[in-house]
Parts: sequence; C-alpha cells; structure tokens
Amino acid sequence: MNKLSIISTALAVSFSVSVSASDWAFQFEPYLMATQIQGNASIGRVVGAPVDVDFSTILDNLDMAAMLHFEAHHKAGWGVVMDYGFMDLSNKVTNNRDGMVHIALRQGVLESLGLYRMQYGGYTVDYFAGVRWWDNDISLTMDANITPDRSTNVSVKEDWLDVVVGMRVTGKINNSWNYIARADLGGFGLSADFTSTVEAGITYEISKLMTLDMKYKATWVDYENVNNMATIGYFQYDTTTHGPIIGLTFNF
Repeated sequence: MNKLSIISTALAVSFSVSVSASDWAFQFEPYLMATQIQGNASIGRVVGAPVDVDFSTILDNLDMAAMLHFEAHHKAGWGVVMDYGFMDLSNKVTNNRDGMVHIALRQGVLESLGLYRMQYGGYTVDYFAGVRWWDNDISLTMDANITPDRSTNVSVKEDWLDVVVGMRVTGKINNSWNYIARADLGGFGLSADFTSTVEAGITYEISKLMTLDMKYKATWVDYENVNNMATIGYFQYDTTTHGPIIGLTFNF
C-alpha cells in the first residue's frame, strides 16, 4: 500500500469516527434532592409501622449519599437514560431504660430506560420504557437493657425490579429557559403492585456546556414480598419519596 492510500484510508476512518461521534449527544448530571420519605413499612411481625422521614432528619443522620443522572441521545431519535439515587442513614436512640436502639436505613433506586424522541412544533416528547430497581436494607437493633437476657436484631434486605412506561415533555419558554414534565407508571403486580414517578420543573441554559436543572420529583411504590403476613421474612413497603431537586447538567 502506497503513502497516498494510507493517507486516504486514515482520512476516511477519521471522518467516519467524527460523523459517528457527532450523531450522539450526552448529558451527565450530579444532583441534590431535599428528600422526604412518607408511608408505612412492615418487617416480620412489625406491621404497618409509619415511615415519615423529612429532609432535616435525613441530613442529620446521613452516612452516605449519591445522586447521578445520565442520558445519551442519537440523532435518529433513540436514546437511553440512567438515574441512580442512594441514601445510607443510621441513628442511635437511648431508651428510657437506658438501653440503646440502633436504626439503619439504606435505600437505592436505579432506573434504566430506553426512549424514542419525537418533535412536535415547539416541544419534544420522549416515549420511554424500562426498569426501576429498588434496593432496600432496614435494620433495628435493641440491646439487652430493652430486651432482657439478650440483644434483639430485626432486619430485612430486599430488592426488586419493576417495569415502567411513560413519557417526558420538554419545551422552550425563551432562549435560556425551558420547561420539563415527566410521568410514568409501573409495577403492574409483577414485583410491586404499583410504582409511579411524576416530576415537573424548569431548566436554565448557562452555556452550551452547562444547564441548571430545577424541579420537583415524587416516586411512589407499593410492594410486599409475600401475601401472607405470618410468613417469616415478610416485608411490605408502601411509601412516597419526594422533594425538590437541583442539579448541574454537563452537555457534550
């Protein structure tokens, strides 16, 4: 192969890679959510215990948290969305018998969605379907001053996968501001009886690289691992996780 052929091949490969890369647009967003969790949970014989955790309580007892969002869009309209929110909380409470109660809650929610984007005049609609994975770990430990002769530990580690379908609408308010609204439904009794997410908000384009994301989001779930409450290991989780979100999206 002569030098001209080598150069021609190199240019062709370079052009192909450039075109391929330009076919895709990516978004990466770390975000913060002022989370509240409300509802009830059942673990074994502890049935219907209220769950009401506000943001200040979460902040006071937070051991670790991570909230990340990623999107990839092809110019043909197809795309993928990944979202992960994780919280690890723990607290120690002294009982009136001078005993110690240790409570720990870990909740992780991962969404993986495929979508197709369609343009309608001044707004776009993303039709999507995918899965929402819940990963919960709840434990309660009481020392011997509260439960005579021995300490007691009640814990559950439960994860499940829900199918979800929905749509997202985005549109321009002006050159810098945009609105966004999203809703989905899932569960359908395959794992959870019901799950749904609703969110609405606005975004501000700081530059071509960065966008400020501000919205309110709520996610419902109604799940139980078995139908019989007398079964060992019974777990039921019927909650709403909601709160305002602020994030910084990097576009590339």
